[in-house]
Amino acid sequence: MASSGTDNAMFRLGDDLVVRMPRIHWASGGVDHEAHWLPLVAGRLPVTVPRVVAVGEPTPEYPWTWSVLTWVPGENPRLGELHEPAVLARDLAALLRAVRAMDLEGGVDRARPLAHRDAQVRDDIAALTDEIDTAAVTAIWEHALATAEWTGQRSWVHGDLAPGNLLLVDHRLTGLIDFASIGIGDPALDLGVAWNLLPPSARAVFREALEVDDVTWTRARAWALAQALVQLPYYRDTNPALAANARHVIREVTAEA
Repeated sequence: MASSGTDNAMFRLGDDLVVRMPRIHWASGGVDHEAHWLPLVAGRLPVTVPRVVAVGEPTPEYPWTWSVLTWVPGENPRLGELHEPAVLARDLAALLRAVRAMDLEGGVDRARPLAHRDAQVRDDIAALTDEIDTAAVTAIWEHALATAEWTGQRSWVHGDLAPGNLLLVDHRLTGLIDFASIGIGDPALDLGVAWNLLPPSARAVFREALEVDDVTWTRARAWALAQALVQLPYYRDTNPALAANARHVIREVTAEA
């Protein structure tokens, strides 16, 4: 399958299944993690999620764990081509409320302070001096470090709420895939979709629907920025789709600040 994903190669298997095979050794752990949690998540969210049909064991020919999943129908939303962005914003808010409300036990701890990413963010900014407003981006990041560090309670997070993992049918959010990063952490981690997909007007609808306070919004914006700053220099020459989305996020975050 054509995909902007970098960790796994995806292959259709008939009409109803998909094979997910890691491209790199560290992605194999995500297959095991997803295979454990997907059966527990099933039925708890207002969208369709994949069902694990089989898990393949490593062999000398292919040394990593891989999986067969049910195919989730739908199309990925595209930047600038959303039919009713405000409706999608409300759908996303409803999905995140359901994710946070899951009462599962034993989730992997995904909690990290913003300061944990500080050195990486500054290295990435330095690598992008020819492409971004480094002073503006640095100011946004430093403001978040100084005012928005997380001190709240952990909640369930999907961990990768990117356009490529969302599926729409008739312009409504109906599916969610890639649960390799699901765990317990800062709920702001899942708010990055506000900048990587939604236009400003729908972003406001999304924020209002989730009742996000100023400190959490500032921190969520910083997490989205940090992710984009990692992606852009790394994928600039190898993955045009991810690089384009990273540029978009940086523009949106800078314009909003």
